[in-house]
Amino acid sequence: MFKNVFGSGFLVRTAHVILTWVITLILFLHDTELRQQEETGQLVQPVLFVLLVLGSVLLYFAVSLMDPGFILSEDRDLQFTLGVTEEQQDMIPPTTKSLRQRRCGHCLLQQPMRSKHCQTCQHCVRRYDHHCPWIENCVGERNHRWFVLYLAVQLLVLLWGVRIAWTGFSAAPSWQQWLRSDGVLLAVATLLALLSLVVLLLLGSHLYLVSLNTTTWEFMARHRISYLKHCGADENPFDRGTFHNLWGFYCVWGTVVWEQVYFREGSEQV
Repeated sequence: MFKNVFGSGFLVRTAHVILTWVITLILFLHDTELRQQEETGQLVQPVLFVLLVLGSVLLYFAVSLMDPGFILSEDRDLQFTLGVTEEQQDMIPPTTKSLRQRRCGHCLLQQPMRSKHCQTCQHCVRRYDHHCPWIENCVGERNHRWFVLYLAVQLLVLLWGVRIAWTGFSAAPSWQQWLRSDGVLLAVATLLALLSLVVLLLLGSHLYLVSLNTTTWEFMARHRISYLKHCGADENPFDRGTFHNLWGFYCVWGTVVWEQVYFREGSEQV
């Protein structure tokens, strides 16, 4: 389920963890409300903040090291042709959609629908969304919901951090003295604000795409994807309505045979 923690991306993960805890330490060392509450024995908010930071770090490692849905062999897919058994294929009504069996030109394995080969990871990934350099891992079928949860928790941490940093600023007779006393805190607050904006945009875009049951790759490159390029601009064969899309994303576990969903939608439109 998890990849080697010391494999590819070790430096990125190490830098992320170090930066997270250095910023947390700065927020505690400066005269912020966290430090004031800690000194007066009011530990509820400091403890909750540390636990939220710890939760974000654990989620980061879970998403970073988790198997996103690598296709390592065809042994468990031998009963499928395009993800559908021969008996099921005979039962599928003819549609205007035609598909050819896809075989990856890099790893030479049969690609289920919505999968894609990642040049960085050197594997095909089920329901491929994108390769994220932040976590040094692909986002795919098995870790996408955890990636969205991580973004939500990380956004809470960042916004809370911006508020805490704001409480640490103090007045000074001149700009020079103020920068000497609060320069580091200003840099931390600026970094947290910029990261908050980035994570907010990422979270919003993923929630939007999830509500449509589409992926980042499908959204950006649908004109080059064999099973989508014949569809209209507003047509998505996997869209089952916002509620069912969100329910399937968050509450349905296991591998989905997207060929069945695709052909079912096609047969209903004929």
